[in-house]
This record gives sequence, C-alpha cells and structure tokens, in this order.
Amino acid sequence: MILLDGKIASLSVKNELKEEVSKIILSGKRPPHLAVIIVGNNGASETYVASKVKNCEEIGFTSTLIRLDATIEEVVLLDKINELNNNKGIDGILVQLPLPKQIKEQKVIEAIDPAKDVDGFHPVNAGKLVQGLSTFIPATPYGIMLMLQYYQIETKGKHAIVIGRSNIVGRPMSILLSSNNSYGNCTVTICHSHTKNLKELCLQGDIIVAALGKPEFVKADMVKEGAVIIDVGITRVEDASAKKGFRIKGDVTFDEVAPKSSAITPVPGGVGLMTIAGLLKNTLQAYRNRMLDVE
Repeated sequence: MILLDGKIASLSVKNELKEEVSKIILSGKRPPHLAVIIVGNNGASETYVASKVKNCEEIGFTSTLIRLDATIEEVVLLDKINELNNNKGIDGILVQLPLPKQIKEQKVIEAIDPAKDVDGFHPVNAGKLVQGLSTFIPATPYGIMLMLQYYQIETKGKHAIVIGRSNIVGRPMSILLSSNNSYGNCTVTICHSHTKNLKELCLQGDIIVAALGKPEFVKADMVKEGAVIIDVGITRVEDASAKKGFRIKGDVTFDEVAPKSSAITPVPGGVGLMTIAGLLKNTLQAYRNRMLDVE
C-alpha cells in the first residue's frame, strides 16, 4: 500500500514554484501577489488562511490578508473585491468560504475578475474547464491531479467513483478524471445523496474520491481490493481526550480501508496540502497571464 503523502508531493510542487519565483525576481520583476479575504473568525477558516499566507511566504509570493467583520453587509465585501479587481499589483483573489449567512456566496464568486479567480469557481472558468480550455482549475481537484501525477497513479481506462457533486470538488473532479489527457481517461460515476446503490457502485471503483463531508463514511466493505482512495473530507469531530478538544476526520475510515487499498491519502496530511499547491500554481499562472497582457 502506498501512502499518498501530501507533505512530500506538495513540497515537490512548492520547490518548483520557488525556483520559478527566484528567476522572476532575478529578472527584475515583482513576484506574484495573492490577496486573501476572510470574513469573521471561523476557526477552520483561520487555520486554512494562515496556511495559505505561510505557503506564499515560503515560495516568495507576496500576500495580502484582508480581515472583515462577520457582521458586514454584502455590499462592503463586493466593494473590496472590486477594489482588488482594479488593483494592477494583485494577481490572484481568494475569498475564504464559508461566508456569513447575510452574504450570498455565488454573488461573491461572480464578483471576482475571472482573470484573478485563482480558486477557479467563477462560471467563466468553470465553463472553460467543461470545454477543456485553459483555465484556473478549482484548487482541490487540481491538487488531487498533481498528487496522482507525482505518485504516477495509473488512471487510463479505470473506473472512478466520485462521491459528492459540489462545484468545488465533485463536479470538476469528474471532468478532470474523464478528460482526454494524462491522469485522466477514466470512466467516471458521480454519486450523491440520492444514489440508491452507493455501496455496489463503490465496490466497482478502481479509484474512489470521497468528497461528501461525512466523517468516516466510506467503510472497508465499500471498497474492493487494490482500489486507490482519495479522501477529500476534513471534519472537526469533538473529542474530549484530544489536546485541542477535537480530532480531524476524513470521509474514509482510514484504519479499515487502508489495508485493502493500493494507495490512500491520509487525513490530515493528504489532499489539504495539495489544495494549497494547486492554489499556488493557479496564482503563478494568473501572474504570467497578467505579465503577458502588460508586455
């Protein structure tokens, strides 16, 4: 069994990016610049944002963190996004989700300039992905593809089961795995809350991508021998015996499933780290695109 270690795979991506940024700076140009907006003080969001800022620093990106109060009106956030859209020194914009209930997430997503949408959520970028055009790929699916590439996981002709149909992971993941390119060419089945024969379908899966947000949902009896398991789930589960009062659980019951799998991602330490790698690659691409426009 291969442990698909996100620390190792993401470090490889980051080292490549660090070299490219060094060359950019040596040529006399400014480094890529990512702006991150966080609204409120959600504990998980704080952790994610801190990690993104730290990773930017490590590879030489400039980053700007903008904090807004949880009670702000939607128009205040939209004005801030518009300001960043018009800032020529900003290459990528990321608004950390989830947002407070008074703010419509889709409206915020659509407010970001598609050329700076390094999360890959804007309908323009989503449409390009569907059509196989060059675009920003949502960071988590992008990170998963980078991981498959790093560990040279064979995907051609395989049956991939994607559990979850969100626009952030499930849908784009199904498109990437079925695309006619390296680490694609799978036959893909998308499963969701209304799938009646989920267990039977999972048992057919050569590759299972679990992205439904239910801790330890995928059990050993749902997985065939030798399957590749990609666990996207990351849920804080209360645990009084834990130092922080909670433990991070994935969507897969790791201890049960790992012995049956040929390769599996851990939680934490797997897909989450690759998501940041995907985001960083998108930001560098946004920078390159903007520099070409300037030239």
